[in-house]
Amino acid sequence: MVTLAALGLAPTSAAEPAAEPAALPRHQLTGYWQNFVNSATPLRISDISPNYDVIALAFANADPARPGAVTFTVDPELSRALGGYSDEQLKADIAAKKAEGKTFVLSVGGEKGNVDLGSEANVANFVDSVGKILTDYDIDGLDIDLEHGLNVPNITSALRQLRDRIGDYFVLTMAPQTLDVQPGGAYLQLIENVRDILTVVHTQYYNSGSMNGCDGQVYNQGSVDFITAQACILLETLRPDQVSLGLPATPSAAGSGYVDPGVVNDALSCLTSATACGQYTPAQPHPELSGVMTWSINWDATAGNFFSDLVRAHLDTLP
Repeated sequence: MVTLAALGLAPTSAAEPAAEPAALPRHQLTGYWQNFVNSATPLRISDISPNYDVIALAFANADPARPGAVTFTVDPELSRALGGYSDEQLKADIAAKKAEGKTFVLSVGGEKGNVDLGSEANVANFVDSVGKILTDYDIDGLDIDLEHGLNVPNITSALRQLRDRIGDYFVLTMAPQTLDVQPGGAYLQLIENVRDILTVVHTQYYNSGSMNGCDGQVYNQGSVDFITAQACILLETLRPDQVSLGLPATPSAAGSGYVDPGVVNDALSCLTSATACGQYTPAQPHPELSGVMTWSINWDATAGNFFSDLVRAHLDTLP
């Protein structure tokens, strides 16, 4: 395992965020901001709905010149679509949202992204590059959305080094695919390794087909039972405040697994108060459940913030 001393990366005040991030709300809504252009509405950070508490910047890109390192800057196509959007404007928008109490994480991975952490040298490049980006943009932490395999020991080392480098206010989130947190999944091992510094896991309960629930029954995606019986698996490992529910904002945002926000709200009620359940009912409610994540803020905006309006209102009623 790589150590800070070996890398010459002892914690310094220069690597700390400019200000302590606000504490996350008891039940937060997380959304991914797309730093690229597709059929969803392109957005400046300043245009993001106030419904969101945590904003994941998607995505950092692998640096072809430095194996393991990542880069982050405003995507040129996004800038053109917005009529001009510079890095300095992005930084100013992040600062303004943080002044409103919002939290930002830099997301690494995604459907098409991957980072090679197969060696100690690559881990060193990753830690150095991520640390500099977090400092430069005043981002609160990191979101792990690697979907093409994990080197669990090396990414564990990288995350612990970043926590030491940034400090106690480092925010760490993860967005594993549903299969990856089934028993034996690589993310479960990573989660176990870093559970003491982990802020929240928002599993993607979509694009997954049928899965085994924690009660041994098979559930099809797109239902209250699929969400609740999957969340139960993580609730056996993590504190409830470390578990969130990831769903697409619109049918176009995912290949499959979209559910109406009312279904998301029923799943929240089932897990937090054992009401509005389907076939599966938790043995005990978890009123401290973290909240909801959606892909993406841009798709939500395309639909007039239909998803976030309804889910935000329900989150605010939870115990």
